[in-house]
Amino acid sequence: MIKSLVYVLILYFMGSSSYMLFNFSKDTNISAWKIVDDVVMGGRSNGSFKLNENGNGLFYGEISLKNNGGFSSVRYSFNKIDISAYTKVVLRIKGDGKEYQFRVKDDNSQYYSFIKKFDTTGDWQTIEIPFEEMYPAFRGRKLNIQNFSSTTLAQIAFLIGNKKEEVFQLEIDQIYLQ
Repeated sequence: MIKSLVYVLILYFMGSSSYMLFNFSKDTNISAWKIVDDVVMGGRSNGSFKLNENGNGLFYGEISLKNNGGFSSVRYSFNKIDISAYTKVVLRIKGDGKEYQFRVKDDNSQYYSFIKKFDTTGDWQTIEIPFEEMYPAFRGRKLNIQNFSSTTLAQIAFLIGNKKEEVFQLEIDQIYLQ
């Protein structure tokens, strides 16, 4: 109830120039969020995603470098939406002091993603990611094409892959466009 009230107040203060992509709560259906680990390439990392006791999305697990592994991600695909009125994504997150990537695709059939790295502090943060700063990459390699400039969005994702073995935890409250 309190989190729902907070959400209403946030939307009120954000005004009509914002679009909520995902707002987690205790009754949120997260079945569309999918884990993709390095096991798809023979690695041994193990990520999970659940709702925690506060009703936030919790992306957590362990990164392994065995068998050339080293990453875990959680992805949310949806029907394409028009984002031409927005210039950035805003994340309300609480990390563990590690670096993560936020990723987007403008089409689910696209083989590459547009990426922006961000650091976490261990405290709640509001991270603003301008679309124009998101660079294209595939399998860890930057591509020689322009940064994100699409007017559509079809997937968002979080990825951790810092080239070291580590446990991780990223708590996600909201993801919205401005």
